[in-house]
Parts: sequence; structure tokens; C-alpha cells
Amino acid sequence: MPTSLRLAIAELRAHPGRAVLPAVALLVGVACLLATLLLSDAMARSAAEGARALPTGTDLVVLPEPFSGGRLDQAMADRIAAVPGVREVVPERRVELDLLLDAGRATEERTVADVDPDGSVAIAQGRPPAADGEIAVDRVTAHRHDLVAGGLVSLADANGRPIQVVISGITERGATSGSPTASIGPDLAAKVDPEPVTTALAVRGGALDAVDQAAGPTAVTRTAATVTAERGDATELWVMLLPFSLLALATAVFVASATFRAVYLQRQRTTALLRCLGAFRGPLLTANLVEALISGVLAGLVGALLSGPLARALGAVMDGAGLSEMFGAVDLDPAALPSPTYLVIGVVTAAVLSAVAALRPSLSAARVAPLAALRTADGTIAVPRLRRRLLGGALLVAAVALGAGALVLQQSAAAVFLVFFSSMCAATALFGVFGPVVVPALSRVFGAVATRLGGPAEAKAQWKLATAEVRRVPQRAASVALPLLLASAMVSFFAVTAGTTQAAFDGFAEVRPDAQVADTGRRPLPAEVVTAAEDRPEVSASVPVVVTEGAWGTTADAARATVVLADPTRMRDWLAAEGVTAGLAPGDVLLASHTARNLGVQRGDTVTLNDLPGGPRTARFTDVVDGGLLNYADAVFGTPDPEGVTRVLVSLRDDADPAAYRTAVTAALPGHPTVETTTASGWDADAQEALDQGLTLLMLLMGLSVAVAVTGIGTALTISVQERRKELALRRALGVTRGGLLGGVLAEAVLLALTGLLGGGLFGTFYAELLLAGLGVLVWPSAAVAPLLIGGSAVLALAVLSAFAPARSAARIRPAAGLSSG
Repeated sequence: MPTSLRLAIAELRAHPGRAVLPAVALLVGVACLLATLLLSDAMARSAAEGARALPTGTDLVVLPEPFSGGRLDQAMADRIAAVPGVREVVPERRVELDLLLDAGRATEERTVADVDPDGSVAIAQGRPPAADGEIAVDRVTAHRHDLVAGGLVSLADANGRPIQVVISGITERGATSGSPTASIGPDLAAKVDPEPVTTALAVRGGALDAVDQAAGPTAVTRTAATVTAERGDATELWVMLLPFSLLALATAVFVASATFRAVYLQRQRTTALLRCLGAFRGPLLTANLVEALISGVLAGLVGALLSGPLARALGAVMDGAGLSEMFGAVDLDPAALPSPTYLVIGVVTAAVLSAVAALRPSLSAARVAPLAALRTADGTIAVPRLRRRLLGGALLVAAVALGAGALVLQQSAAAVFLVFFSSMCAATALFGVFGPVVVPALSRVFGAVATRLGGPAEAKAQWKLATAEVRRVPQRAASVALPLLLASAMVSFFAVTAGTTQAAFDGFAEVRPDAQVADTGRRPLPAEVVTAAEDRPEVSASVPVVVTEGAWGTTADAARATVVLADPTRMRDWLAAEGVTAGLAPGDVLLASHTARNLGVQRGDTVTLNDLPGGPRTARFTDVVDGGLLNYADAVFGTPDPEGVTRVLVSLRDDADPAAYRTAVTAALPGHPTVETTTASGWDADAQEALDQGLTLLMLLMGLSVAVAVTGIGTALTISVQERRKELALRRALGVTRGGLLGGVLAEAVLLALTGLLGGGLFGTFYAELLLAGLGVLVWPSAAVAPLLIGGSAVLALAVLSAFAPARSAARIRPAAGLSSG
């Protein structure tokens, strides 16, 4: 047996706990990676099972060409059917309907229902809809509203009247982009929407080129296999989770490398003795790498076994926080154990990364001269060498210069890149090069604050001792705190950037109507609805409008436009109430700025809009009105007393309560369940909810890296307790209780975690403000505090949990045995 292998095995047998200690971080990293893969597989399986199947025998599928504005109609189907070799053309149709779920009323998110006469939509529970009084709803909607197969649900017909139907089943698929999905039969589809949209043409027989030519330029033809694969594709979760899993693995390598360095420092006397006895550096280096490979293999095996429970825990957290609904799924059920392929990936990844993490510490350990290594070393030197000081200084100068450049080049793309590179330079300098100085300094500040907060004298002493321990081994403390610092900096950066941006733009964002009343299905509003919307004491001005569509041309590929028809006098009055002055008379038109630019017209020019109800319309362009005030309409035509009002725009008095207005209008229209009142404040609340959800998802994903970083705290404290057995035994001999030793070690863990959290938080907040300043936004920082506090508390709890084992080990040290240990 080679000497290097014998040395590795001997070390594993003599000190198994110390030998595998560096692999703990890799174990967690591999578990995170494989858990990500298992979750992604569960999502992909759910998407594949829930995708609508093509009709049996389909060879080709004709789809609308993206962004062409083309539609699949009967004329196109007839042309394709006439192609030689085509046996049949089966259209796939879809309708939109209103489920009356919230207190018997419709919501702004309409349900997209497949017209499914042959049961092509997979059913998870129950059966496909078999009659015109049945419907199958998606599993996300069923989960959100407690719907079950066999139950009843109400929906609105084409005229907005309620219809009660039976829920025949729950589909495998989830909601799409937040909108509910369903499956219904042709008879019910005709009741809820007499004009279904054809989404695809399934073609049996025929050659692809011939069918594509017959379909025309506004459609694209693909094979059935390609379309089936695309419908079952669910890479969103995989694409989102994988980078964070790789970041967790990188964090694991960093933590493992720091732990290897500490372990090799612990056994430097043994290394020196071997060197004195004639051992060469090569075999010693090889022995360390072999030991790292063995521990990596063990970490990969255990991590693979833990990946299943971790994947299920992540899925449960995503379900509980409502995050899984963002991906159109609920109740994800990942595999309890990884597949053999994933097991091999985990083992190989852990072994390779373990060797990579051990390489540099092994080189340093093998290069120590025998006599130097035999000397007593009390930690590492806190002051960096001259070369490192010069490097750190150069990086700090570069960070300051890049940050100043971002302020000079305000409101430009270059400012964003300058801030990014400045943050990289500053993080490398402060937390990397000068980490052994910065981290103990931060811990000293936080320790002093914790000491002055009060408490018993024993607690104050524990904080002081914890601070002293961080200062005793500054290099190790910096290595442990660095991953947590970076993770905290990234979370705080994104949180502060998003929160501050939203707070800044709230004051001068595009104005939206104070309130608007409309039918969710774009149905004309009856007179009593218009009256209920306008005849309220909270209303200062209102205007009924007709929202429709037209085309800036007569060709099939002409640009489409969203058009508002409104009485010119009432529109002018309403715009004035909203603080906008615009000239509008009968025969005039207001255009959005981008529309006027695309048409190449100036004020006073005439424009013609085609494909409008009642025929083309020509008007004189008088003014520009932009933004959300008119729901991003392209044109507003002055039309006295327009017929078929579809929306009422309302300006409220300054002292009015938007929520009370919404409640009052809704209560006045019990017989119109599809009429919805929305307010600007409600839209802001929805935006804030989406922002909070995104931040929660970010914190959950960053939690993978944080979990790995926290294991570094546990391993560092384990090594620290082993090194300080005599010191801890002396404390016991001087009267310190076991609880005192336990609390002292836990205080060290909390101090390191606080250093990472607060230090990284301050760093991320500073660079978030620098980025906003580079973009010309100068405001005080703000962020959603609740998610950050919850995340920070979770990190502290994990730090205490990881330190509990070494803390108990320290508390069990007997004074006599500890003082007699060599």
C-alpha cells in the first residue's frame, strides 16, 4: 500500500471526526444541489402530466406566428385541409370565462378554459367534463379556493348571469401566469363565450412544408413531437434554482477550504515530525488529498440521502408561502430518494470539490519547515503581509474610483456596471484581503453593544470572551463570516434596491385613475352600473368610455391599437380633475407619444383608424396623453354619447376613502357579479404584495447558501473547542458552570452570525444606495422589514443550532481531564 494512502487511512482511523469535519459543508451543498434537481424534476413531471395532449394521430401542428398578430381561422383550416395528404384538421379552441369564487363575484384574473370534447386535458382527481353543466378546474385554483371534485361552483355566462355547474374533476396542470385554467365541453363553452379563439390546428397527414405554405406567413407549422415537448417543458424553476444551488456549492467549497486549513494547523506537529523523520512533501500532499477525496465521497453519499427530505421541505415551504403558485403548481411531491444518476452526480461532485478545497491548504501544510512547524502557534497573524496590504489598498482605491465614476455618469448604463465592479473590488478588499482585520473589528463593535444591553454579569462576560475568541483566530473568523457576509449583502442589496425604488417612484410614477368600474369580461355596462359608479358622494368627476380595438392600416399585419371612445366634454373635465390639460372636441383624437412617433404625425395632422365597430374613423390629432391614466390606450377619440360603455373612469375627492368607495359600489350591484371596481391604492397593494413575494423567494433561494455558511460556524466552533480544552477546563476549575460554558460557545456563534448579517447588510445597503444614486434616484433607503427580520432570525437560530453540539462538548469537559490533556 502506498505511503500516502496509509497516512490518509491512519488519520481517518485515529481522528475520524476531525478528518470528516471539512466535508460537513460539502454535505449540505450537495444536498441543496440534488434537492434542487429533485424539485425541478417534480415540477417538470407535473407540467408534462398536466399538458394538454394532442388529438390521437396528429402529425403536424399549426400555431400562430409569435408577435405577428395573426389568427387561426376557418379559412386557414380549409386551406390546410385541401393540401394533398392531409386527412383531417382538428382545431384546438379556448375561451375565457369568469369563475365567481370570491363571495360570488368575479375577479380581474379571468379563467382560460380549453374546449375539450375528447378529454385531452389530464385529470388528477375525478373525471373530464362530460356535459354542458360540468367543469374541471386547475389544481392551484382548487387548492386556493378549497374546491373538490363533485362540488359546485358558479360561473358567468356570456351575458354575465350566474350559472351553477358541477366540478367534474381537478386537472393535473396548475394556473398559468396567475390566471386560473379549466377544461369544459363545447356546449358550456358556447354559453360562456360564443366566439372561442383557435389556439392550434392539429393536422393528421400531410407534408410539413406544404402545410406551412398553406397556413401562410402569420402561422408556423411544427411536428407533433416538438409541440408535445414544448407543452411539457417546465424549466422556469430549474433555471431559477440551479444558479443558487451552484452558489451554495461555491460557498461550501470556501467553508470546506477554511476548515481544512484549521484542521491541518491542528496537526502541524504531526506533519513536522513526519518531515523530521524524512517524509517528502509529495506523499504528505497526496495523503491530504486522498483523505479529502474519501471524506468527500462520504459527504456525497450522506448529502444524496438527505436531498429527498430537503426537497420535500423546500416544497412545503414554497407551498406554505404561496411561492409554488407563482410557477403554476401546488403540493409538489419530489422523490424521497435520488435516482442512481443523481447519486453518482452527488458523490463525484462532493469528492472533486473536496479535493479542490483541500488543495491550497494541503500545499501550505506540506511546505511548512519542520523546525518552524514544531513551534507553538497561537492562531494566525491578524495583520496582513505587505503584499496583501498593497493588494487590498489597490482594490479599495479602485472601488472608490469606480463608485465616483458611477456618480459622475449618472442615469447611464455605464453607471450600473461601475457600481457592480466597485462592489466586487470593495467586497474582495474588505472581507477577503482585510477580512482578518475587518471581521474582528465588527465583532468587537457588536460584542460591545450586546454587552451594554444589560443582563447578568455572567452574560456580559460571555460576550466579552466570545469577542476575544474571534480576535484570537482572526483568519478563521474571517473565513467563516465571509460567506454569510456576502449572502447577507446580496439579500439586503436587492431588498433595499427594490423597496427604495418603489418608494421613490410612488411620488412621481405614472398616474392611474383613482377608481374604475368595468366588467371583467369586457361586456357593455348596463345603465344602472354606470349610475352606481357615478352617483356617489366620493366622486369629483367621472367619464364613461368604450374600450375597443382597431388597426392602423388595412393589411392583415397592420399594427393593432387599443382605442378609447369618450364624450369629449366629460373626458376633458375628468382629465382636468386628474391634473391633465388636453384639447379634445368631437372629431379630435388624443394619441400616446409612442403612437404619434410610430405614425410620424404632428399636432393638427389627421389619422385614420380601421377595423373599428361602425367602420373606419378619421380624426384630427390634438394632444398627447400617456401612461396608466387611460390604461395605456393608444388613442382616445372624442365621441359624443358613445354607445356600449365598457368602463367608467372615476376621480375621487381628496378626502374620499377608495376602499369605502369600492365597497359601496360593489354592494350596490349584487345582480352584476362580473362588474369589478379597482382603485389605484389596490393596485399599489398588489404591487407591494408581488414585491414581498419576490423578496421572500429570493431569501428562500439565498437560504441555500446561508445554510452552508452557517455550517462553517459549527465546524469552526468544533475546532475551537478542541483547541481550547485546557482553557475551558480552567474556567470550570475557577467556578464557571456548565451552563456558562454552553452559553459562551453559543454566544460565539451568535456573534459570528451577527457579524455576517449586519456587516453584509450595511455593505449591501450602501451599494444599493450607490446604485440608485448612479441612476439619479436620491432618497433614503427603505425595504420590506418583516421578511428581512424573519430571515435574520432564522439565520441566528440556525447558527445556534449548528453550535449546539460543540457547545455541549465544551460543557461536558471535566476540569481534571481537561487540564491533564496534552
